[in-house]
Amino acid sequence: MSMAQRERRALVAAMSAAGPDAPTLCGSWTVRDLAAHLVVRERRPDASPGILLKPLAGYLGSVQTKAARRPFPELLEDVRTGPPWWSPLKPVDAVVNLTEMFVHHEDVRRGAPGWEPRELPAADENKLWTAVRRMGRMAYRKSPITVELATPGGEHAIVHTGSGAARVTLTGKPSELLLHAFGRDEVRIETAGDPDAVRTVLSLDRSV
Repeated sequence: MSMAQRERRALVAAMSAAGPDAPTLCGSWTVRDLAAHLVVRERRPDASPGILLKPLAGYLGSVQTKAARRPFPELLEDVRTGPPWWSPLKPVDAVVNLTEMFVHHEDVRRGAPGWEPRELPAADENKLWTAVRRMGRMAYRKSPITVELATPGGEHAIVHTGSGAARVTLTGKPSELLLHAFGRDEVRIETAGDPDAVRTVLSLDRSV
């Protein structure tokens, strides 16, 4: 079973335990809203382009709102089973849904107070390190400052080069760095660099 599949199952379990009205880290979205988003993303190719294309966002919103009205157990079952056989996401599920399922699993877990980071297997952290080095180029693209990612194990990667000499290093497990790159602030990372530069990097709009 791929990491994406394991995270999908864990996400559904977390959603079921939290309940449909529980908050998430996805802005104002509840667990129900997040489930509807995932179902539309994987099962409504007519609407899912609105996730990235602003002119189509209105249509996406209406489709997602309608999906959210479905019985919660039905939504969870659609999330659990993943892309249908006809979906272009089906053959690449293990790749394209790795970060999606991991991040949204944490969105549910960390949407409630008292959360603690999970201890992931080294192999999973290695997969996320590969992902965050790629994702970081997009996440920190608006930074005027060079951004370096580092892990406790000694890995380093400069994901964005700024216009000056200043550099900020963000250090943490790849899982925590990935969540930060995806715009989440409920993470356990350490920072190094000039305090003003650090504040600039931490306040960046990291949306894709």
